[in-house]
Amino acid sequence: MSDSPRVYVIHENEEWWPPFAAAFEAAGVPAEQWLLTDGSIDLDAEPPQGVFWSRLSASAHTRDHAESKEFGRAVLRWLESWGRTVIGGSHVLEFEVSKVAQHAALRRAGIDVPRTVAVFGTSDLKRRAREFAPPFISKHNQGGKGLGVRRWDSHDEFDAWVDGAEFEPSPDGITLIQEFLFAREPFVTRAEYVAGDFVYAVRVDTSAGSFELCPADACVVDPAAGALEPVFPPFALRDEVTGEHPLVAEHRAFLRANDIRIAGLEFVETIDGRLVTYDVNTNTNYNPDVEALAPRSGPGDIARFLGSLLPERVPAA
Repeated sequence: MSDSPRVYVIHENEEWWPPFAAAFEAAGVPAEQWLLTDGSIDLDAEPPQGVFWSRLSASAHTRDHAESKEFGRAVLRWLESWGRTVIGGSHVLEFEVSKVAQHAALRRAGIDVPRTVAVFGTSDLKRRAREFAPPFISKHNQGGKGLGVRRWDSHDEFDAWVDGAEFEPSPDGITLIQEFLFAREPFVTRAEYVAGDFVYAVRVDTSAGSFELCPADACVVDPAAGALEPVFPPFALRDEVTGEHPLVAEHRAFLRANDIRIAGLEFVETIDGRLVTYDVNTNTNYNPDVEALAPRSGPGDIARFLGSLLPERVPAA
């Protein structure tokens, strides 16, 4: 690590780095990666000067980096104990790796969320699933990229899965049973926020019915409506959603109350008129096609925001 103050980006997936590296360079902000796949820290040693941005992900286990969550907890606590500026700190990591934590905080903030039951282990899964009329959803408490999300059209089908060899537990052993959200149109929306401010909204097409069209992991359209030909690209700018949208105002208040500075919040507009927020992603990524059309850049805003927090930084000419 450098002796001069800089932005340290804490994560475990180098494939995410290039667009952010380019944004930091364009903004004249010194930055470097800190990959938490192995290594060590001296708990009695003072960390370097700078700003630390955590992009640790709930899906790290899918890249053989299951330990990165615990590495991150240790590193972030160490940094915070020395009074360093940490964006996405230890409390934010807990939101990233627990949909229960997200749900509880969103509900407390008065934001509409899907009815959800958290089941610890497997012995109570079948009984609690019967509290939901089919179709319903099961998902991992620690999940990412829409992985681990399944739709169930009957309780018998769900029971057979729970008892069978194909059952896939969440990395933390907590399975969520959730109401199925019937979308008014075949898409969900991801609203991006930097420094707590709205950047833009992305329309994520769900007409193919897949939960792995990241970030669409909470709803698909009513299958009774029949198969739909995709009308929109997988990701498209939704420019009619602005900073004046009422849900955006709720999101901003939620982020401010929970000291979350950078995030993407996902919501669905249902056929019965609800605006339901179902995911808080604190290691948000940005689609290049959307970035090319958007009035602002997510990575660009992040680079400028983090650069503004650096001590004694001389602006680039």
